[in-house]
Amino acid sequence: MEQSRCLRLPGATPTFSGLLLPRIPDLAGEQYSDDTASGRSTSMTVFTIGYEGLDIDTFMSLLGEHGIETVVDIRELPLSRKPGFSKKALARTLNLSGLEYVHMVDLGCPKPVRDRYREDGDWKRYTGSFLKYLKSQKAAIADLSDLVNSSNCALLCYEADFNFCHRSMVASAVREHCGAEVEHISVAKVRTATPAGRQLACA
Repeated sequence: MEQSRCLRLPGATPTFSGLLLPRIPDLAGEQYSDDTASGRSTSMTVFTIGYEGLDIDTFMSLLGEHGIETVVDIRELPLSRKPGFSKKALARTLNLSGLEYVHMVDLGCPKPVRDRYREDGDWKRYTGSFLKYLKSQKAAIADLSDLVNSSNCALLCYEADFNFCHRSMVASAVREHCGAEVEHISVAKVRTATPAGRQLACA
């Protein structure tokens, strides 16, 4: 079974997909003074990014510009015809640059929902179907919220326009769960398709 090469961190514990994630400190008491002393803000932001229209070098530059520490891949199938964006190659590139890669398959859009959208291009139906599925993934949203609390994370999927990608719904669920701000990393001069013409690639 293919596994991502997540960096081992001190005090790490195994969690979903066999990946290692840092222990999340208790947010009470001394944690606040520690954050203040280190200059780290207690506010959280979850970023999102789509790699449509990007090459791997531009993608990595965007991550650096936004101080991303962990890329959370929320494609159900983390495969791509674009060089560098399939799971193994992407994890390798991120790890060599000192970033972490985490694949959260439970937050990918289920294949039946994607297939229906390919057939009818009905975004409203797609949104309703995915949100219904997402309500059943409370544990995954909780795990992701913990990760957002400990690392500067970017949710990864394919679509350049977050308005027509399930990552916007996942980010909103994290915001509702833990109060994190949401920031969608904008990609300038990237051509996007109309909703009816989209092909959700490995979402």
